[in-house]
Amino acid sequence: MNTPLEILKKYWNFSEFRDPQEEIIEATINGTNTIILLPTGGGKSLCYQIPALILDGICIIISPLIALIQDQVNSLKEKNIKAIALTSQLSQDDVILAFDNLQFGNFKFLYLSPEKLQSPFIQEKIKQLNVSIVAIDEAHCISEWGHDFRPSYLQLKILKELKPKATFMALTATATQKVLEDIQQNLEIKEAVIFKKSFQRSNLNYHVITTENIHGKLLQIVNKIDASIIIYTNTRKQTKEISKFLTKNNFKSSYYHGGLSTHEKNNAFTNWMQNETPIMVATNAFGMGIDKPDVSAVIHINTPNSLENFIQEAGRAGRDGETAYSIILTNKSNLFDTTNKFKTNMASTKVVKAVYNHLNQYYNITLGELPTQLFDFSIQEFCHTYQLKLLQTYNAIKALERENIVSLDENYSKKSTLKFLISNTQIFDYLNNQPSKSELIQLILRSYGGIFDHYTIINEFSLSKKLKSSKKEVVKHLNDLHSNGIVNYSYENTTSKLLFLVTRDDNYTINHISKNIEQQNSLKYEKLEAVISYIQNTKTCRNTQLLSYFNETIKKTCGNCDVCKAKIKPDNSLETISNHIINLLDEKPLSSQELTTLLNYSESEILNSLKILLEKNKIAITSQNKFKRNF
Repeated sequence: MNTPLEILKKYWNFSEFRDPQEEIIEATINGTNTIILLPTGGGKSLCYQIPALILDGICIIISPLIALIQDQVNSLKEKNIKAIALTSQLSQDDVILAFDNLQFGNFKFLYLSPEKLQSPFIQEKIKQLNVSIVAIDEAHCISEWGHDFRPSYLQLKILKELKPKATFMALTATATQKVLEDIQQNLEIKEAVIFKKSFQRSNLNYHVITTENIHGKLLQIVNKIDASIIIYTNTRKQTKEISKFLTKNNFKSSYYHGGLSTHEKNNAFTNWMQNETPIMVATNAFGMGIDKPDVSAVIHINTPNSLENFIQEAGRAGRDGETAYSIILTNKSNLFDTTNKFKTNMASTKVVKAVYNHLNQYYNITLGELPTQLFDFSIQEFCHTYQLKLLQTYNAIKALERENIVSLDENYSKKSTLKFLISNTQIFDYLNNQPSKSELIQLILRSYGGIFDHYTIINEFSLSKKLKSSKKEVVKHLNDLHSNGIVNYSYENTTSKLLFLVTRDDNYTINHISKNIEQQNSLKYEKLEAVISYIQNTKTCRNTQLLSYFNETIKKTCGNCDVCKAKIKPDNSLETISNHIINLLDEKPLSSQELTTLLNYSESEILNSLKILLEKNKIAITSQNKFKRNF
């Protein structure tokens, strides 16, 4: 039998374990139930994968993230390790075949969601398996005080009944003491050994920078950090805008969000991993499977939703042990907008009830009916039909999903795609003969990049809204272009799949969960307030603040965050700043924006110095509104 270290070297090409992986693996092999709290990048998956390869039987992994499940299964398959994922895309026959393979085909890993586990058929099939380990990933979801509570996680103790002899393992990257206690109690593994690694990262320097010119300050930072960087934004639109802004200023960057095609995601990820585009601008969809050691900075240009999310994202910097930075760029307007958007988009019980009623109307479901089919679902079309706010409606549907009333599969693989088959020059010749297609083609070219090179996911409804026409008319025009050999167009009438999980009973259904809805809204607001408090607290060491949130204490401050640095007075005298400005202007004229980017002083300090230098006639303003040195 191979040792854990031999397996690590064979499949993962690592020569040693990270602390405390080896201890956890040994405990699991010996049949000890464990609760594991390791910060992001701590290698949690190896803690069950390696024991599973040593022990006889199957390892069952419960995860709420379909994309993460698929990512791990693909990773194992690349190592020639047999793994299966049970997703909503599998038919009943596929599920039966999967369990046959698990029972007789020497498969080692079964991944499934907590919702999938609630099927009596799947429970019966699991009974028939030889299960060595049950691993509950994202275990904080089991706690009502966790940052992503899911009631379906409360049903996971059924696994103790199905497989009482299996070794149980609960894993999370972020959990307060209260959440850890809930994990232990709700999974009924009170005898579990808790492995907890400190969140303290001595090489990671936390900085909060208040600036009215976030774009300018961003340029200043990336100009000084000539290395791999992640920039997190809160919207898909921002990822593209910031990436374009950086490219315009001669910085190589990619952007990444959940709406990109698989090809676009893979291309952006590969270019970033290989440092062809060292800067990645992304939403929090960019997180799974990232273990790039040389990330020197993680920059948030919006307010994170929670300190749990923030510490996970920040922790992707400095994994090589070198000095790295976590930076939040903020201002009063930014913080106000964050709070305002939260309140505006929050799905109250009243909103959830209205959305639930509209969903039933949308699909013509009668009282007392429980449809069994998966419905095509486009949230944009649904919101347009009932004049609903998009984000608020999405949050309402996620609340319904959290309470096991509906299931929304946003990873459904069938989406409309488009690729141009003729060159840019040929398109203009075509438009001269077919002017009726001009507006649509020009909109597509503006909206989607790379559409000449590869198949791109498109949204016909979004195009129709911009053209002020119907989706049906856009689809007709695209089919015409396909028939004429201009494009290759594959139409799919959905971006997601929706499944109803309970019989329609309007009042009881929502009233039954109203307390949970309001409690979760209140908890999310508390978590946002904790982030804002962290940002605004300029008196307590950043490291001390973060560790305190996760029930850790340290004896001394870090000495490296912006709060600690501010206590060491820098030489920000007028004479010093003026000398630095003049030295730069000796080379060439520069704007105030360029000077702010190049110098490590606040905007107000630089503008004040420029004003005095102008008064003393040491500098002048050019016709291009730049500052030049007077000799």
